[in-house]
Amino acid sequence: MAFISTKNIKGDIFGGLTAGIVALPLALAFGIQAFGGIDSPEASSLGALAGLIGATMLGFFAALFGGTHSQISGPTGPMTVITASLISGAWTSSSGDISTVLISMSLAGLFCGLFQIVFGLIKIGKYVRYIPYPVLSGFMSGIGIIIILQQIYPLIGLKSPVLVVDMVAKFPQMVMNGISVSALILGLGTIVIIQLFPLLTKKIPSTLVALIVMTLISLAFNLDEKLVIGSIPSGLPMPFFAKDGLSLSGVNWLDVLKASVIPGLTLAGLGSIDTLLTSVVADNITKTKHNSNQELIGQGIGNMIAGLFCGLAGAGATMRTVVNVKSGGRTQISGMIHSLLLLAILLGLGSLVKYVPLSVLAGILITVGWGIIDFKGLKDLLKIPVSDAFVLVVVLLMTVFVDLLTAVGIGMIIACVLFMKRAGDLVEGSYSSSEMTNFDKESPWSDEQGIPEEIKHKIYIQRLNGPIFFGSITRFQEVMHDVPKQAKVVIIRMKLVSFMDQSGLYAMETAIKDLQANGAKVLMTIIQPQPLYMMKNVDLIPSLVAEENTFKTFEDCTAYLKTLNL
Repeated sequence: MAFISTKNIKGDIFGGLTAGIVALPLALAFGIQAFGGIDSPEASSLGALAGLIGATMLGFFAALFGGTHSQISGPTGPMTVITASLISGAWTSSSGDISTVLISMSLAGLFCGLFQIVFGLIKIGKYVRYIPYPVLSGFMSGIGIIIILQQIYPLIGLKSPVLVVDMVAKFPQMVMNGISVSALILGLGTIVIIQLFPLLTKKIPSTLVALIVMTLISLAFNLDEKLVIGSIPSGLPMPFFAKDGLSLSGVNWLDVLKASVIPGLTLAGLGSIDTLLTSVVADNITKTKHNSNQELIGQGIGNMIAGLFCGLAGAGATMRTVVNVKSGGRTQISGMIHSLLLLAILLGLGSLVKYVPLSVLAGILITVGWGIIDFKGLKDLLKIPVSDAFVLVVVLLMTVFVDLLTAVGIGMIIACVLFMKRAGDLVEGSYSSSEMTNFDKESPWSDEQGIPEEIKHKIYIQRLNGPIFFGSITRFQEVMHDVPKQAKVVIIRMKLVSFMDQSGLYAMETAIKDLQANGAKVLMTIIQPQPLYMMKNVDLIPSLVAEENTFKTFEDCTAYLKTLNL
């Protein structure tokens, strides 16, 4: 556990409270989604409670013991999809025994946390950087599609099937049997408010506004009890082995343990990826550097405690973390305050949550699923290398129709095989693997002697050496982040960059935008054919870097520098 500073206490309090307000409807929605596959009258109330407990416990202990100062943790879309599969499987195998379901979920959470602690101790966090962009893009887009498909049913007052294939195949028949117009109106109203309210103000979270407004409106509809959450227990959460109404005597512990280990490992792997990607987002905003292995240990402790108390396993949540940072949160205190707010709601306001319509939560989750889909990657499918597009589509389809962990595994294998082929196809003069990530500062190259002395201090030359691909972008990002903020002109030398994949392309785009945001003029020299084709194909050139700011020789660039008023 790192030292926690109180220098930013006001910002941390406001950031934590704001993040907690945003987290409330999401915790309820993800919890109900997780329990959507069981046919029980108490499914919604159990799910809402599990979501709140997971957000409270994980959020507090991951912040306390984690390695990302401003991270907000809780149930997330990818983690909930896996938990929902686990719960529906436990429900079916136990012939509808709710005790087995809760114990299976709790044990999976405990195993998830245990595996994450092991990941942190053996320092596996650094290897997340080697996941190619197409794999992440296809995976996240697949998760978004699953969430949307699942929530279409409660949006119209129906119960969603468990399997994606059934969601698609059975939809016409289930709609013919009748839908709830009231639920549909409330759900669509929720989506409209979430999309339009930020145009008025962004100081109040639109998800909370939608939740309150549409719940109040729903009271006039006199909705059926099956269309609302229902009562959830108030009071301090209890460990699963001491929980009221939960019978341990009839549980086949050996079967439950066997059925919980693999989902626990899947949750740990997915949660680690989800969390560390969010940590990178937080670093980019706050200009800090997280401790990835400590973050995994913190997440592991949080998920173990959440599982112990029958809460959903979760991960670092990007949207809630961004809200926290934008609202002033900078230290672990903000994450703990976010959890304390949820705990207060759990202790005192549980009786009010029972009126929230399921279709309103469905509307919230549909907007979440829509936000998870990587439209940027999908839009560029025809512009990126065929191999990257192939990986993205395969991972997306396997995520939706097969299995999340299998999708990532197959995607990584394909990406690695294709990269080995690319490495073998590089033209003569390409560099060995030991030089591929050599983006360090070097002595000036021979053609750089003509820069006038009087402007040298205002110019920064970044020399790149070797392909920019998914395995080297972390080092590339570190080097570009070190470019002095006072540089008026940054020259990116591309002579030795023989290849860029989709990961490298987007990393370059982000780096150039950051430089321009700092007021620097970006020039590029001697761009090789494949990187040039890539950058023109996605309109990085000329939209971000004008054609006249790219040069075929460094002498041409030097002549241009002499015309600038630096």
